[in-house]
Amino acid sequence: MIDREQVHKVANLARLELTPEEEEKFTTQLGSILEYIEQLSELDVADVPPTTRAIDVSNITREDILKPYTNREGILNSAPEQEGDFFKVPKILNAE
Repeated sequence: MIDREQVHKVANLARLELTPEEEEKFTTQLGSILEYIEQLSELDVADVPPTTRAIDVSNITREDILKPYTNREGILNSAPEQEGDFFKVPKILNAE
């Protein structure tokens, strides 16, 4: 299925330096993983809908409800700088 030369090639592409012992170990491990994936590919999943999770998860956050803030002047007065009804912030774009 996968041999030591292929493990060496993948390690080289990933910029990994493996010892000969590690190459042998990973050859066995990757071979086992590929055999398992081969077993999974034999399953008929034509009627199984695609999922993102193995278990059903729902969003537990609260709904975002817009509300006007009554103390607008308080917020503006706490800003380091303001210009009229707006916060004044440093310029972040280059002139280029």
